[in-house]
Amino acid sequence: MSYVDPDYETKKEFKAAVATGAKHRTYSPGPFGTTQNGSDCIEGSHYPKPHSWYAAVEVRGGIVVKVKS
Repeated sequence: MSYVDPDYETKKEFKAAVATGAKHRTYSPGPFGTTQNGSDCIEGSHYPKPHSWYAAVEVRGGIVVKVKS
């Protein structure tokens, strides 16, 4: 699981931003690293707020290129 900046309040906001071409680099605090190419799951809102949405994404070069669901 990874995060993106900015900290979107809803999946709908995140999906709309990706659709407009905004570049979002994935990151994961801690020792696990992030997906550079392939599938990942983005969670929001950021810790310590409770996670209220999740999005399956496709990542290329560490950048989210598509929100799958």
